[in-house]
Amino acid sequence: MVRFALYVLMPRGGNYYQNKLKLALIGQSLFGQEVYTNIRKQGHKVVGVFTVPDKDGKADPLAVAAQKDGTPVFKFPRWRVKGKPIPEVVEAYKAVGAELNVMPFCSQFIPMEVIDHPAYGSIIYHPSILPLHRGASAINWTLIQGDKKAGFSIFWADDGLDTGPILLQRECPVEPNDTVDSLYNRFLFPEGIKAMVESVQLIADGKAPRINQTEEGASYEGIQKKSNAKVNLAQPAEAIHNWIRGHDKVPGAWSVIDGQTVTLYGSSILGGSVPAGQPLDIEGASQPGIVTKNGLVLFGSDGKALLVRNLQFEDGKMIPASKYFSSGDTTSMELTDDEKKMAEEIRSIWNGILGNIAVIEETTDFFKSGAASMDVVRLVEEVKQKCGGVQLQNEDVYMATTFQDFIQMFVRRLRGEDQEEEMVIDYVAKYVNNMTVKMPWQCFINGKFEDAEDGKTADTINPADGSVICKVAYSSVGDVDRAVAAAKEAFEVGPWGRMNPRDRGSLLYKLADLMEENQEELATIESMDSGAVYTLALKTHVGMSIQTFRYFAGWCDKIQGKTIPINQARPNRNLTFTRKEPLGVCAIVIPWNYPLMMLAWKSAACLAAGNTLVLKPAQVTPLSALKFAELTVKAGIPKGVINIIPGSGGMVGQRMSDHPDIRKLGFTGSTPIGKQIMKSCALSNLKKVSLELGGKSPLIIFSDCDMDKAVRMGMSSVFFNKGENCIAAGRLFVEESIHDEYIRRVVEEIKKMNVGDPLDRATDHGPQNHKAHMDKLVEYCEVGLKEGATLVYGGKQVDRPGFFMEPTLFTDVEDHMFIAKEESFGPIMVVSKFKDGDIDGVLQRANDTEFGLASGVFTRDINKAMYVSERLDAGTVFVNTYNKTDVASPFGGFKQSGFGKDLGEDALNEYLKTKAVTVEY
Repeated sequence: MVRFALYVLMPRGGNYYQNKLKLALIGQSLFGQEVYTNIRKQGHKVVGVFTVPDKDGKADPLAVAAQKDGTPVFKFPRWRVKGKPIPEVVEAYKAVGAELNVMPFCSQFIPMEVIDHPAYGSIIYHPSILPLHRGASAINWTLIQGDKKAGFSIFWADDGLDTGPILLQRECPVEPNDTVDSLYNRFLFPEGIKAMVESVQLIADGKAPRINQTEEGASYEGIQKKSNAKVNLAQPAEAIHNWIRGHDKVPGAWSVIDGQTVTLYGSSILGGSVPAGQPLDIEGASQPGIVTKNGLVLFGSDGKALLVRNLQFEDGKMIPASKYFSSGDTTSMELTDDEKKMAEEIRSIWNGILGNIAVIEETTDFFKSGAASMDVVRLVEEVKQKCGGVQLQNEDVYMATTFQDFIQMFVRRLRGEDQEEEMVIDYVAKYVNNMTVKMPWQCFINGKFEDAEDGKTADTINPADGSVICKVAYSSVGDVDRAVAAAKEAFEVGPWGRMNPRDRGSLLYKLADLMEENQEELATIESMDSGAVYTLALKTHVGMSIQTFRYFAGWCDKIQGKTIPINQARPNRNLTFTRKEPLGVCAIVIPWNYPLMMLAWKSAACLAAGNTLVLKPAQVTPLSALKFAELTVKAGIPKGVINIIPGSGGMVGQRMSDHPDIRKLGFTGSTPIGKQIMKSCALSNLKKVSLELGGKSPLIIFSDCDMDKAVRMGMSSVFFNKGENCIAAGRLFVEESIHDEYIRRVVEEIKKMNVGDPLDRATDHGPQNHKAHMDKLVEYCEVGLKEGATLVYGGKQVDRPGFFMEPTLFTDVEDHMFIAKEESFGPIMVVSKFKDGDIDGVLQRANDTEFGLASGVFTRDINKAMYVSERLDAGTVFVNTYNKTDVASPFGGFKQSGFGKDLGEDALNEYLKTKAVTVEY
């Protein structure tokens, strides 16, 4: 939890920002740029920006932003010479007439003559909770010292080193596997920007405090150098971990292995048992480390372990720690006599194909020497023919393009060293629904199931009886970072990014086939974990997921740009065309009401477009997503393309929003969380965002409707999937002349509904998804009663184990009531009547909401239906039907129900970027 110290934030309305200042911004970096931009947005005038000179012809981000705005920019190499201010520099500064110096991040020494010159002095940002960790490496020392809290201070500059009076401070917890980057990106950067802006306004309003720093607990630590960053391995594992992560990335903590200095990166505390591996002696360690498939395990003096993921050698080469024993120079791989003969056979094959190359050398590149795709096929087939027993694919040639690399790949394949490890899954198995279901429960990262980095787990609950189904990995920030790194590597250098679109489509078709083969198991898992009635889970949750993957598999080779006629640059001619390209690594955050179907809606389009993804299932319904991950491996989806990270939205979802390597985030969930995600995505790296958010969908039923159908579909519009349906009709408007008859018939139908075990084929209505949601529905009904609505049926929790809510019906609901405005997301029908013939009046009431996800109308009059459908302000309008979605039809909302589309061709554009290319000839 973040603690806001020293002052209380005031509301942004009213006259709070009426006082404005003239500011000088002294500093640099993206942080300085964001502070500059946000201060100007609040109406303050930046009269001068003082930053560092251009480096290699490139201006600092702060200078770029200021120059674009026309703000005066000064790029002084220094402010002092031999400890004395440079007069012309100081005079240039004074000439801008600043009332306050704002110093968000400054690497230069600024003279006190400048610091004290403005009427309000100078304020500085420092990334520690002063007086702790004064000095330039504050974030590093926060981690090195194992502090449980991190934070920043904004203080009034004085002539000491980070000793001035405090204006404000904020703090946050340090997670067990936080790094300098994760702390900075999650908290110090975004919250620091806000705090600098708030500080300026507090000064402008005369409300900024000056609290003298105490010397009690004060510390100063200098900048660490490589020479003194050696790891002391004779201490507890946590201390070793803190030392490594505190030095990551600069200067890098190091140890001595096999006589050479090796720098250690990517440390995390190891939870659970130590995986099997090969021992490795490390100088000064209490016991040998172990090189495992996940990395290098180190042991502290307390016997506890940590995991190091990457190693860097003295020559600058960096490798995954798991590859230590296969990291030698490949040019020196020792070949047997038989292997040497085969290598010469292959050289002769290369010679035959590359006829224009006199001598095939170790560095000869197959493609740079003129080979084309048909030559790839010839090479593979000739090698297989002459060197029987070695299985090669065309893709192998693209991954090893030089002769040297090809021979090394061939020999490893010949020796069996390159065989993919068989996927190991630690299933939770249960016999249920007349079958044994096998459920993965770990994180799925880079094609493997593995424990969360810190070993944490969380219970997932069966809503039918409140029992624990199993424990599921509870991911950390470090797990997200590993998943993103895997997805980035898969996109940039893996086979997925170079794969023909048609081949990509074939893999998605195969995945859909595997989902169909396993649909009963998937539906059973979905029913247990989410409470969905099994028959609905089979038909809709799973069935539509299969349809979605097949639909988008067909789109893979049909994504295309277009040619555009433009004015010619005479006497030359021009050709302009567009390319549709994938975005890169995409994040997907899905809700708990349709766990597998929402996964399919977003990920199928994402993958068809050629992206890789990191997906977070809802914390309360992770199991079908993890089963899906297992099927992706069986389908042959390359490792790293799909990563599933179960965990909390506050940690995993937030890190996805903040992560600088994620280029798109697709989210389905509540409007408040959607706003928070959009803000974080903008602040981090301006990620592309699509949001499918809350709804309060109106359904208008006119007196000339087909009454039987209106009752049947009206029931479905509310009670489908026990009301946990984003497009559920949140409010029914029934024409006055048929209102009473409609209500009577609805009550008759409700009484026929069978509420019970979702795995029972006779059940119509299963349990709500989880207890907290159940409690909110009961509270929702209590509010409706208090406000004066008439409770016709239900309104209570069913008296049985589990989280069952009675199907509920309210009438006499007036427009101002809470239940008329707010979504229940449950089996609660909210009915209002409208006067006969008052079409425009009911339309105004139906549109009087901040939501616009779906809507519906029932009438036999086609003219009335078209008139109403044109005027309903929602992304989907159903006429004489409801809940009729299809994989080919775009789905998404208006207003605060979000933006962007799932399904249909429109969904592909959410995961593509358009590049325009103009050629002169």
